[in-house]
Amino acid sequence: MTFEEVVNYRRSIRFYKNLSIETKRVKHCLELASLAPNSSNMQLWEFYHITNADAIKQLSVACLNQNATSTAQQIVVFVTRQDLYKKRARKLLELETQNILKNSPTEKHEQRINQRKLYYGKVMPFLYSRFFGLMGIVRISLVNIIGLFRPIVYQVSENDTRVVVHKTCALAAQTFMLAMANEGYDTCPLEGFDSRRVKRILKLPYGTEINMVISCGIRDEQGVWGDRVRIPFEEVYRQI
Repeated sequence: MTFEEVVNYRRSIRFYKNLSIETKRVKHCLELASLAPNSSNMQLWEFYHITNADAIKQLSVACLNQNATSTAQQIVVFVTRQDLYKKRARKLLELETQNILKNSPTEKHEQRINQRKLYYGKVMPFLYSRFFGLMGIVRISLVNIIGLFRPIVYQVSENDTRVVVHKTCALAAQTFMLAMANEGYDTCPLEGFDSRRVKRILKLPYGTEINMVISCGIRDEQGVWGDRVRIPFEEVYRQI
C-alpha cells in the first residue's frame, strides 16, 4: 500500500476474527516503532508484546473486558520509562560519541563530544530528575530568570517532562499502528484500562506508567463502527 492507503486503511477495530497473526511480523512493526521521533532521542519507552493467551485474558479484564481486547490475538502495551533517564542518557552519550568519531571531521571531534557530554551528562539528567515536584520548581525558577534575556523553553516542571515522555511514546505507538496496517493487520488503541492492574500483570516497577494499550488482530466487519467521521477540515486547519 502507499502511505495514503495505509492511513486510510487503519481504523480502530473493536472486534477481531478468530484468526492468528504472525508474532514475528508484529515484532517487526515494533522495531519500526522504535524509529519514531522522540524528545532528545532519549527513548524513554518500552514495548510489551503479549502473545500468551492467559496473559491476554488477564489484560482484557484490566481493560474492562472490552471486545477490542477480549477478541484480540495479541496485545502491545506501550510503557513510559522516565525512571531510566540516567541509564538512557549514559548510553546515548556513548552512542553519540561513536557517531561523532565515525561521521564528523577530525577537527570537530573534541568540540562535538564535549557538547554531547554537557547535554547528556548534565542537561538531560537535570531536566528529567524528579523529587516530589521540587526539582520542577528549581527548573522553573531558573528558566524564568534566563527567559528575561533570551528565548527558552518554559515547560520544565515535573509534570511537563512527564507529558513530553508520554507524547514521544505516543509517536511510537502511532508508528506501530501504521506499520501494522501496512502488514494488513489491525489495531485499536485503548485508554480505558485499569493502569494499576496492567502494571501488576506486567510486573512493572514503580516509576513506569502505561501510555497506551493496543490490541492486535484481523478485523471482523462488526469491528468497524461505520464510516470514519471527522469534523470539517476547515475547522482545524490554519494557514499563516
